[in-house]
Amino acid sequence: MSEPLPISGENSQQEPEHVNLFSSADVAAILKENGWLSSEPSEAQSAWCVRAATLLGPQAQDRAALAGLLRLVFSYDARNILQTTEAHVVMSRSAARDVLRQLALLLLNGMELTTDRFREVVTQLKDGMDVRSRELFHPLRLALAGRNGERELDRVILLLDEAAAADFAVKTARERILEFCSALD
Repeated sequence: MSEPLPISGENSQQEPEHVNLFSSADVAAILKENGWLSSEPSEAQSAWCVRAATLLGPQAQDRAALAGLLRLVFSYDARNILQTTEAHVVMSRSAARDVLRQLALLLLNGMELTTDRFREVVTQLKDGMDVRSRELFHPLRLALAGRNGERELDRVILLLDEAAAADFAVKTARERILEFCSALD
């Protein structure tokens, strides 16, 4: 069964339960195929693969979709992201830069971005700014996951700091927001 969504309030409707077709072995195999894991995983990396399968597996309808979600964890280049049409649309919204500025301030302390910390950050953004849903979540997801999208990207975001802690070569949420803000005009 999948973990409850880390945030609420974006849509009042409850999401349907998705079936998880993938295991940690599937995640590890995808990581090896893409060069993100070169040897047998350590204990921490194996635990991360279990978590990734749990969070991302129900969001992926096939292996290619799972690999695409994992790619968001392991591949991140803010300059390339900001060159996309999708990024231009998100960044053209009135509150986008304000959301990113506040998000950066909340992530600069270096605390690991856990599920609880992510909820806290989103709550602080909602409470401190007069923005909701699209104006809040789209810039947040673009900056941290590298793509504009729905709640499956929140699950990608939750895996970033855990992957770094498990000694995978990934950029943490803090590193991503700093890179993203630095790449802005």
